[in-house]
Amino acid sequence: MLCALTIHNIVLIDRIDLEMGSGLTVLTGETGAGKSILLDALALALGGRGDQALVRKGMDSGQVVATLNIRPNHPARDVLSQNEIADEGDLILRRVQYADGRTRAFINDQPVSASLLRTLGGALIEIHGQHDERALIDPATHRTVLDSFGGLEPRLVGVRAAYEEMVALETKLNLLAGAAAAAAKQEELYRHTIEELEALGASPGEEETLAAARRGLMQLEKAGEDIAEADEMLAGQNGPGAAISMLMRRLSRKTDSEVFEPLLAALNDALEHLDRAGGALEELKRAVGFDPGELERTEERLFALRAMARKHQVTCDDLHLVLERTRAALDAIRSGEAELKNVRDALAGAEAGYHRLADELSRERAKAGDRLAEAVQAELGDLKLGQANFKVRLSRDDQRRAATGYDAIAFFVQTNPGTEPGPLARVASGGELSRFLLALKVALAARGSAPVLVFDEIDTGVGGAVADAIGKRLERLAQNVQVLCVTHAPQVAARSGRHLLIEKLAAQKGDFVSTRIKPLNGAGRREEIARMLAGAEISDEARAAASRLLSEVAS
Repeated sequence: MLCALTIHNIVLIDRIDLEMGSGLTVLTGETGAGKSILLDALALALGGRGDQALVRKGMDSGQVVATLNIRPNHPARDVLSQNEIADEGDLILRRVQYADGRTRAFINDQPVSASLLRTLGGALIEIHGQHDERALIDPATHRTVLDSFGGLEPRLVGVRAAYEEMVALETKLNLLAGAAAAAAKQEELYRHTIEELEALGASPGEEETLAAARRGLMQLEKAGEDIAEADEMLAGQNGPGAAISMLMRRLSRKTDSEVFEPLLAALNDALEHLDRAGGALEELKRAVGFDPGELERTEERLFALRAMARKHQVTCDDLHLVLERTRAALDAIRSGEAELKNVRDALAGAEAGYHRLADELSRERAKAGDRLAEAVQAELGDLKLGQANFKVRLSRDDQRRAATGYDAIAFFVQTNPGTEPGPLARVASGGELSRFLLALKVALAARGSAPVLVFDEIDTGVGGAVADAIGKRLERLAQNVQVLCVTHAPQVAARSGRHLLIEKLAAQKGDFVSTRIKPLNGAGRREEIARMLAGAEISDEARAAASRLLSEVAS
């Protein structure tokens, strides 16, 4: 409930410190006394639009402070928690309006945005008047009103959770499908790469081993060339052995060969040395054992490793890592296909769950709509709307997927027999709209209402029995929520638990006109109701009528 309201330097109000009570409180006063100023100030504290014209003339700023006491489990507590605002007791909403047009907003003395203040204030206090368009007229709120009336919030939570799960799975499916499409283009490349690398069979350290072997084989190749050259020189056609043998044969045929004996002996020794050299050469040829094919195979393997390494921009020792990564990528594609199937199956299940819950919610809404229409209809007769009909129109679209389900909800009225029902905003006049609003609020008294309701001259244009009916319904509302009502109807004022008089004080020398609020009891309250009955001049008859009205209400 609203515990206190402090207004300082707002239009005609110098300073007002107002203590509030539970039940029905009425505010009365002559036209122009400042009743609308009070409501404008309250709206400002609830996050309404600021206006520099609200600042009292000659002042730099004005301020409004609303102090509320709310139950521990009220949704406003969650708003405080989500925005890390201290919550240790009463809730204090404060708004400062500066003469230059700026405003500042505070919740529990913590600076906040005006939008956050408006969100919180709207959940705590509703201000309604003939031209109010926030709750009853705006179709965007009708679904919330109906769900609150029918106690359907738990079902709505289930539908919203199913919808969010469905959307999350759709998002995941789209991401996976996109990744799968991109991966499919890479799959053939991955397979080819794996085949190449598996066929190559590279292993860490192999490049170094092959390079060393190649160097050794190239050395053997060079040594083989030298051995072949030596072999040609020693054993070839032009080798020294053949020449020495030929010389020895010629010398041995000479008649005086004895002269050449020493030479022949030396040449024979030379042939023996050449034979030993040839034998050593043969042993060296066997020891070297160079195979040109082995060098060719070694070079081919080494060059294949290095070409593959260049292709993948890695070292030869890292080719096995490329193979592992490519296998992993191919496995990911395969597992992605499995995951894609799993997500498709999960999405199908989530969609089925959503449609089942949305169907159940829609059917319950239809029942709640009938009950709400019946409850509102029961109030219309006494409010001089006996010929009118109130309808809850539910438009169901089974193809509609939304967090709130299948349904679009709108409140329709038929004010005259034979006419087509239409939206409240277009069909109901200002006075009718106020009474429809009151009937709806009475029907919603136990559910779907803010803890504080403010009605601004909801009884305008009616009197007598209708005004009394309005008073009775406000009194009933006040049994469940705190009700503040600005009224000109004595029948309404007489039913209040608390009566506040708003009056304008004449300007004093050097000062401005100001507005004040005075609590009324006993004779003062009877005098104000008499004024409301009689007008400018209060007669004894008016006072007597006021007394009767108060006693009738009390009984």
